[in-house]
Amino acid sequence: MTFDDGSTAFAKIAAFDYTAEWLRLERANYEVLAGYGYLPRLPGWHDDGEAPALVIEDLAGADWPPPWTTARIDAVLRALSAVQATPPPEQIRTLFGEMFEIQEGWLPLRADPAPALALGVFDEAWLATWGETLTQAADEAALEGGALLHGDVRSDNLCLIGERAVLVDWNWACVGSPLLDVAAWLPSLHHEGGPAPWEILPGEGALASLLAGFFLEHAGGEPIPQAPHVLRLQLDQGRVALAWACRELGIAPPG
Repeated sequence: MTFDDGSTAFAKIAAFDYTAEWLRLERANYEVLAGYGYLPRLPGWHDDGEAPALVIEDLAGADWPPPWTTARIDAVLRALSAVQATPPPEQIRTLFGEMFEIQEGWLPLRADPAPALALGVFDEAWLATWGETLTQAADEAALEGGALLHGDVRSDNLCLIGERAVLVDWNWACVGSPLLDVAAWLPSLHHEGGPAPWEILPGEGALASLLAGFFLEHAGGEPIPQAPHVLRLQLDQGRVALAWACRELGIAPPG
């Protein structure tokens, strides 16, 4: 949007009830985190009770990856370190694992494997051989912690201004282990041409297994009419996370 004085901004307007609540939460999070360099400025907000509008800094001229370079990756890692070093505001206290029901992965997948098997990532024999190992590893993933987390780190939620990475879409802000934002980002980073996850977070087989189960179980779900691309993204991330888990846990990869 362009104002009379020629300045610009970006407006997000809720299209559904649940996105209206997301915008209200995002606005509240922007306000309590105002001034930190890892998120945009919030110049305006309007809420008529039905379709609120969130107006943030115009980032159209920023650098939006991919492609990924070492410098861009390092900028994102610095931003995530800054997020984790920020004392969580009192209102941001939801745990990462609870917000995303992150442990709903291998157990429901193994209980009803047909949707996941239809993805073609692995067959029934492979799942029967390694399913329990992956489940046990996922159960050991460290989720607890008091670090502030963005909660949804992906390339479409971040850009770079010079050497500074800026994260948008703050409605999923939460707390937990400081490794979670980085670990959850790595599968999509690798899918977009970045380094393998184990090059950045070696030895994290438990987290890799947790993410693989979560992504693959959800990728086999029903399509979301308002977001038809989500299942494909989850499948892409699930494939990478599974390869990561197999490498770290000494499991024979499927196929």
